[in-house]
Amino acid sequence: MTKLSKVVCVVAAFLAIAAAAHAQDVKSDQQVLIELEQQWDAAFHRGDAKFIETLLADEFIATYGDGARGDRAKELSLASDQRQQVDSSRLDEFIVKTFGNTAVVWFTQILMGPVNGKPTEVRYRYIDVWVNRGGRWLAVASQSTRLSAKE
Repeated sequence: MTKLSKVVCVVAAFLAIAAAAHAQDVKSDQQVLIELEQQWDAAFHRGDAKFIETLLADEFIATYGDGARGDRAKELSLASDQRQQVDSSRLDEFIVKTFGNTAVVWFTQILMGPVNGKPTEVRYRYIDVWVNRGGRWLAVASQSTRLSAKE
């Protein structure tokens, strides 16, 4: 094997290793959207409206569990309101479908917190719609439905 052949083999091996490492760091849109949902939930419970503001498109509209609607300003106001005690929140049962620069995310939220001094579990099903603008996913719509205790 010539010296040039050895150099070419070493460079090729290095490029293959670098490409494999980069491929492991690249996240799918589904992974990114699940992480954004989890970060939104965590930010909501710590009252971090500034972070949530980075996730919401200007035209964001939410339909809440009681049927009321709210815009971006309402959602940010709710995130700042810390009157409700939530001991834990968990997101589960994710389904993520992408359609070009649009994605729909379905999931279940399980909240634990006191109601009249007793630990209580409350569950919601969500559907969130996201659009990718300039390489960033932004939420444009969210709807939650409170589940009965049996579900």
